[in-house]
Amino acid sequence: MRRPRRRPPRATAALASVLTAAALLAAGCANPSTGSDQDDPTEPVTLKFWHGWAEKNEVKAINESIDRFEKLHPNIHVKAIGNVTDATMNQALRAGGDDAPDVVSSFTTNNVGQYCSSGMWADLDPFMKKSGLDKHKVFPKTLLDYTSHRGNQCALPFLADAFGMYYNKDAFERAGITRPPRTMSEFSRDAVKLTERAKNGSYEQLGTMPNFRLYQNSPDRFLAQWGPKYFDANGKSNLARDPSTKKFFNWQRDLIGKLGGYTALEKFRTTIGDEMSSQNAFLKGKVAMHLDGEWRGLMLNQAKADFEWATAPMPVPDDRPETYGRGFITGTVAGIAHSSRHQNASWELVKFLTADTDQVVAFANAIHNVPSTKAALKSPKLDADPTFRTFLDIAQNRYSTALPASLNGGQYVVSLMDFSYAAEAGKVHDLDKGLRELDRVIDADNLQSKN
Repeated sequence: MRRPRRRPPRATAALASVLTAAALLAAGCANPSTGSDQDDPTEPVTLKFWHGWAEKNEVKAINESIDRFEKLHPNIHVKAIGNVTDATMNQALRAGGDDAPDVVSSFTTNNVGQYCSSGMWADLDPFMKKSGLDKHKVFPKTLLDYTSHRGNQCALPFLADAFGMYYNKDAFERAGITRPPRTMSEFSRDAVKLTERAKNGSYEQLGTMPNFRLYQNSPDRFLAQWGPKYFDANGKSNLARDPSTKKFFNWQRDLIGKLGGYTALEKFRTTIGDEMSSQNAFLKGKVAMHLDGEWRGLMLNQAKADFEWATAPMPVPDDRPETYGRGFITGTVAGIAHSSRHQNASWELVKFLTADTDQVVAFANAIHNVPSTKAALKSPKLDADPTFRTFLDIAQNRYSTALPASLNGGQYVVSLMDFSYAAEAGKVHDLDKGLRELDRVIDADNLQSKN
């Protein structure tokens, strides 16, 4: 799940991690230490596995996964180190040596393009070929898309996150709304109906918060419902030429106006509690419809929310009703450090963690994440909670999308976010011109990364 320690990617903390990782790669990570893929995986060995999980239940689930692996491979001992950031991992991989990890993982899929192109993470295709693992049969296409870059499969999905809508059923009943909205016009209409104001004009309940600075409301996650094409066949930024981008911003601007305007909404946002706290806006009934990931359901249950809630896919544009059920997909990725001298043994661990059906299901249930293989998504052993199953369906929907990999990690997402903050505040008076400038900035950043 997009748990406390992963806060955001996708918002400021993780974006800072993306930029730090990019700086490290630019500073010399493009010359990774060379390891070995000639080791005998049946010989006794200790592997160092670095991951980012830090919460008590998550670390417990990781350790239980390692226990299961070591029972199947008694010659391989795994030493796990948690709460590791991408920046720390990249520093260790650049330095190489005995202290560097063998198996690596990351919560930031935006960085996969860097991991693959720099050579810091080993290409996994030769290992899959040797072991007879057909990645196209094992993993959903969208997940393979965000774990590779230009034909280099340097990572594999290690559970996924899907984003959908949480809605307050009690608030829906009070407003006379009988089902969750399926189109953006329905969403806007319901958001207005669900908004309740006090006598002084302040918000008591907001139908939804359309502003991008609240929790998971980053523009790339909302924009996913339009299915944009970020880059053209030549790798050039395509946001200005894709008509869905302008439609998205116009829709958001219109909804902001219907709900009282940017200034009023931002003032209300500053009164809302922290995302991961007991004062979460949806949990406290301050927001009736809310974009979030599959992990939120477990947290709502643990907090004993005092209203009835449910989940549904986020609505889609009115002219694309056939895509309803789609959503934004991201997740954790795992791979093998290029500097590891135990790459075959490391592959055994990566293969177990990412492709063993029972393991993937057990880990997904333990931390309430979306499983990342086709077989695990269909497993009868998965959590049967219907509010969780919504996200399983989103993950399997053929229209669901993930962010494309790029050479400079999430820099283009940072640029999009900066532009979006200005646009929603009314500082971009000509959207067409602004989007063309955004494309120019993204292309300049990508060109600099190549040089």
